[in-house]
Amino acid sequence: MKAIVDADECTGCELCVQTCPDVFEMEDDIAVVKGDSVPGASEEDCRQAAEECPVECISIED
Repeated sequence: MKAIVDADECTGCELCVQTCPDVFEMEDDIAVVKGDSVPGASEEDCRQAAEECPVECISIED
């Protein structure tokens, strides 16, 4: 599974970082994905972060 953040749409609210800190971090006030793939143990939290993103800038590829 892979997570992608659309940096042009991200508002820097940090909700994804709070929801899934194993996958997301802030860089210059924009959320970024830490690695190339989402660790298996973090998949559920990652999906939750994508669903709860207020500007829907996180997409998930299975």
